[in-house]
Amino acid sequence: AGDVMQTVLSQRISVPYAESPLSLYRALRVLNPSPYMYFFNLDDTHIVGSSPEILARLEDGHVSVRPIAGTRPRGKTQEEDVALEKDLLSDPKEISEHLMLIDLGRNDVGRVAEIGSVELTDHMVVERYSHVMHIVSHVEGRVRPDVSALDVLKACLPAGTLSGAPKVRAMELINQFEPVRRGIYGGAVGYLGWSGNMDTAIAIRTAVIKGGMMHIQAGAGLVADSVPQSEWMETLNKGRAVIRAANAALTGFQDLKGPMVRS
Repeated sequence: AGDVMQTVLSQRISVPYAESPLSLYRALRVLNPSPYMYFFNLDDTHIVGSSPEILARLEDGHVSVRPIAGTRPRGKTQEEDVALEKDLLSDPKEISEHLMLIDLGRNDVGRVAEIGSVELTDHMVVERYSHVMHIVSHVEGRVRPDVSALDVLKACLPAGTLSGAPKVRAMELINQFEPVRRGIYGGAVGYLGWSGNMDTAIAIRTAVIKGGMMHIQAGAGLVADSVPQSEWMETLNKGRAVIRAANAALTGFQDLKGPMVRS
C-alpha cells in the first residue's frame, strides 16, 4: 500500500486461429480503423494491430505524446453514446487518472525538450473508435539539439498509460503479478527515419499469431478506488475489436455485412 498511484495490469486472451493473418488485418481496417494500422510477417509469427495511441512522434525537432486514459464502450444509439461520454467526463476516477498521465507525459517530453518549450495543446478531448471512446490529451515540446530519435524513444518507454506511476515501481508490480511476459504489448511500433524524424505507436489493440493461436492483451489502470468488475470489463471492451475482427475473418467476413461501424 502506498507504493504507487496507479498500476496498469493486463490480461492475455489466447484463442485458436487458423485463418490467414492478412484476413485479420483486412477485417480490422473495416471494423476498427485507427491512426496506426500495421501487419508484420515474421516467418512463424505475425503481428497485426490497429493502435489509436502515439508512443512518441518526433517531427522537424518537435516531440509529441498523446496520452489516452479513460474508457467507455460505444453506445448502441447516438443518445446512449452521448450519455456514455458525459458519464466518462464526469467520473472522478477517470479524470484523476488522466490528469496524472498528462503529468507523466509532460515529464517524459521534458526529459528531452528545451526548457520552457513543453506545452499541453489538447486537454481531455473525447475520441471515438469503433468499440470504445477515450479521453485524450496532447503534449509537445521542442527537442534539444543534442537529442536523437532514440533518445526520445528511451525517454518515453514504457508509456505511462501502459505502466503506471511512478513507472519503475509500477513495472515491478506488473512483473510480479502478470503471469506471462508482455512481449510486444505496450511496446513500440513505427519507424525511425534517416532525416531524424520518428513516429511510433503503442502496441495495443494488437494480435500476435503463432502456432495456430492468436494472443490479444488488454489492460486497465488500477488506482486506490478502482472497482474490480469495471476494470475487468474495460479490458474486455478494449479487446473486443480484435476479437470481432478475428471472428469476421474466420466466417468469411459475414460479420461485416451489417451497417457500417460508427465514427
